[in-house]
Amino acid sequence: MAVSHPDVPTGPALPPERPSTGPVVARALRLLEAFSDERPTLTLSEISRRSGVPLSTAHRLVAELEAWGALERDGDGRYQVGLRLWEVGALAPRGPGLRERALPYLEDLCAVTRENVQLAVREDDEIVYVERLAGTRAVEVHIRVGGRWAMTATGVGLVLLAYAPPDLVERVLEGPFPRHTPWTLTDPARIREALAAVRTRGYAVSDRQITSDATSVAAPVRDASGEVVAALSVVAHHGNPPVSVLSPLVRTSAGGVSHALAAGRARRVPRPR
Repeated sequence: MAVSHPDVPTGPALPPERPSTGPVVARALRLLEAFSDERPTLTLSEISRRSGVPLSTAHRLVAELEAWGALERDGDGRYQVGLRLWEVGALAPRGPGLRERALPYLEDLCAVTRENVQLAVREDDEIVYVERLAGTRAVEVHIRVGGRWAMTATGVGLVLLAYAPPDLVERVLEGPFPRHTPWTLTDPARIREALAAVRTRGYAVSDRQITSDATSVAAPVRDASGEVVAALSVVAHHGNPPVSVLSPLVRTSAGGVSHALAAGRARRVPRPR
């Protein structure tokens, strides 16, 4: 005859708990984060080492990611990011939706200046580039579509930081500030001055902060409510053409994108029930 323990409830048995998928998802994301601009292809051992995921676990998760299409192999059998991730990423509304409305203005600006033209959004305390066009006389730049940068050294970053929530601004101004050139802003007081200038004149200037031969001029892109949702910039050779020539062109293009975003929202009429 079975004897019940006073601390164990009696009654119908509960179904077994499903294991949490959180740690598995986190490990899978760490595997994907192992890839970078410098290391776009990796072996399984390299993925395991760079992600900190044990080799046996990495082997299983990489196989699942490959089967889904998040990873694929090149001709040498090394792993690289798969096209399926790009397909899913293309659904992000701040990427293609914004890019689609902005592209005609970016193309016009690129044609007029013959310089690099870029479009970026803010993701927490970093910027993410969602589009980049290269002009025929463009200076070399070190960004790619989908690439992330700190906010204080680039024109688009200064614009987006100037209109960011105050608590985020304070967090960013705590540093650190990586120095890329002798002209990179690393003094919080000077960065505050640069942000105030953005709000006063309506555009930002990043003068030789990333490379010693390039200057970026950027302006805010606003949605229908007036909120700054992106920043548009031209990156040109330092001093040629001068900021006084580039700034009105950039502001006009950013204003065109803002109007396109507002018009796109206005045309969305609710369907009758």
